[in-house]
Amino acid sequence: MSLPTLGVVVVTFNAADVILEALESLMAAADVALEVAIVDNGSTDGTVALIRDWAAGATAFDVPQECPFDLTPCAKPVMLNGPEVAFEAKATPHLTLIETGVNGGFAGGVNVGLAHLATRPAIDRFWVLNPDSSVPPQTPAAFANARVPEGGFSLMSGRVVYYDTPDMIQIDGGTLKAKTGVTGNIGLGQSFANTSAPNAAQLDFVTGASMVASRQFYEAEGPMEESYFLYYEEVDWALRRGDLPLAYCADAVVFHKAGTAIGSPTLGRPASPFSLYFKYRARMRFMRKFYPQNRLGGWAYSIAKAGQLALKGYFREAWTILVASADAKPPKYVRDVLSPEAATQAFAAKS
Repeated sequence: MSLPTLGVVVVTFNAADVILEALESLMAAADVALEVAIVDNGSTDGTVALIRDWAAGATAFDVPQECPFDLTPCAKPVMLNGPEVAFEAKATPHLTLIETGVNGGFAGGVNVGLAHLATRPAIDRFWVLNPDSSVPPQTPAAFANARVPEGGFSLMSGRVVYYDTPDMIQIDGGTLKAKTGVTGNIGLGQSFANTSAPNAAQLDFVTGASMVASRQFYEAEGPMEESYFLYYEEVDWALRRGDLPLAYCADAVVFHKAGTAIGSPTLGRPASPFSLYFKYRARMRFMRKFYPQNRLGGWAYSIAKAGQLALKGYFREAWTILVASADAKPPKYVRDVLSPEAATQAFAAKS
């Protein structure tokens, strides 16, 4: 009996501190054939060299004591191929490393991986997974085998849980307020053990941290929108789904370290100015595209959030929100986070 096949896209950018645990957890996947496309977006911290050394067995991996599930490091060496090597379904994941050479943003990296995996006819579902994630052995097979509506599905969510507090849900799926463009996390802060799975009809979108797209949806609607650079790409994608419903897989759990690469907010700290700039710029771009009649509501929200941060003494963060909402030139402290090539791409054009 052949194993179901699942394509996986992992986009890395300066992920040397987290990527090995993500890969080791994927290598431990049970009852599924994985083809994993690791797309590096021009990392400057040695991510690519680390992955190559790990695959060759030159870099050891020690399972962190705080890992939320039992994980045994895989045998080395691990075959690590370039994108030209054909995939053969097997129990051990087939790993492909694709170097883009530049940070093209989240969607840009995902789209490179999707285009690669889409050439493999055996793959009918594509799983986008953050590199700061750790995956229990049964999760990939759960996504590959999850039952879906007879007419198919667009995007599928599972349960994303905080790695550091593994009984606390980060997101079961996303909600959207059309009047402001503000998104919300279903299940945020609730107990993993004591919270029931949501009905898929409750979802407005699926988080890009762990998101499965069907081939049917990908071929009908095309790749993710790249003009956001960061944030709202998955919301945009979900709103382009037409009649294909969203789906939810209750058995697919991912433990997420949350915002390690770009400074996204956690329950214990505010977002970095870099994260704030792209999130608020993306939200207003999203509003102009899908809800232009509600742009004033979007602006009102931005002003209110900037005011809240200013009252707490976060003046740089407050100013960043206002600049981003106007889709204006980014402050130097935001632009300088990116390489000149990546900055040119990220800030060149408005949507």
